[in-house]
Amino acid sequence: MADPIIISASPHVHSARTSKKVMYDVLYALIPAFLVSIYVFGISALILTSVAVISCLVFEYIIQKYLLKTKVTITDGSALITGILLAFNLPSNLPIWMIIIGALIAIGVAKLSFGGLGYNIFNPALIGRVFLLVCFPVQMTSWPTAVENNLTLVDAVTGETTLGIIKEGLMYGETMSTISEQLPSTMELFIGITSGSAGEMSALALLLGGIFLIVRKVITWHIPITMLVTMGVMTGIFWLVNPEQYANPLIHLLSGGAILGAFYMATDLVTSPMTKKGMVIFAIGIAVITVVIRLFGAYPEGVSFAILIMNAFVPLIDKYFKPRRFGNKIKSKIM
Repeated sequence: MADPIIISASPHVHSARTSKKVMYDVLYALIPAFLVSIYVFGISALILTSVAVISCLVFEYIIQKYLLKTKVTITDGSALITGILLAFNLPSNLPIWMIIIGALIAIGVAKLSFGGLGYNIFNPALIGRVFLLVCFPVQMTSWPTAVENNLTLVDAVTGETTLGIIKEGLMYGETMSTISEQLPSTMELFIGITSGSAGEMSALALLLGGIFLIVRKVITWHIPITMLVTMGVMTGIFWLVNPEQYANPLIHLLSGGAILGAFYMATDLVTSPMTKKGMVIFAIGIAVITVVIRLFGAYPEGVSFAILIMNAFVPLIDKYFKPRRFGNKIKSKIM
């Protein structure tokens, strides 16, 4: 009897690099954004990230060893990255017990309930974030603000994000000309001196890390560039049609989770398509959903929801954009 063929979970990548090495490359890429978050939000960002990472590691160990009774994989780096990305998607002043709940949902529900790394169909960190947003909307939308004189966090000072200011202003009949006076400058958005989730503010830091991942061939350009270009084109069209009702494309690209989502969340090897054509379709879908939510939905941000929705379509995308199988016969022309 022939030996059975074992088909493992995705991602199917032919490389000498291990999953652990890939995870640690992602870790290195996130260091600039992490440093900016500490610079802007101070000790709160450090506490947030530490609690999220430790919680993810502990929950993965406990669930694998005592509940699933499988091999413990906390050293492969995946739980570590999940913890950091979860922290990057949360306000730095979020209560510790809520962070722990988010980590439990991310690891226990979104990852291990599907079988662990390679089997989950949704991005674990985003599942944790969305769960907390649904359960604790007030705490999840109370954004700490950096004090201008020394850039240290004051717990009593909170404010709206850039996208939140725009959404609220337009809802009350203001125009973009008036709203723009309340917004951070383009340079402040680019550097990251503004309100928002702990790791999403600095476009510069996130771009540096994203370029590092592309150079290291951890990710390709197809998802992040396609997503950002599509968002820029869509928001640019609306802005050109009515600049008093819609923000310019730079604000949409530099605000919220656009860059964090494009380079670090949507490119997750397990929950994104395998082929380049599939990646492009996937990225366009994320961009379209994000823009629709931002411009016409009640919520000012839509990247997390968009990525999770498109995660559900990945098996379908892979089915219709899969490469030709090895050994597939090609009909020859009759001469």
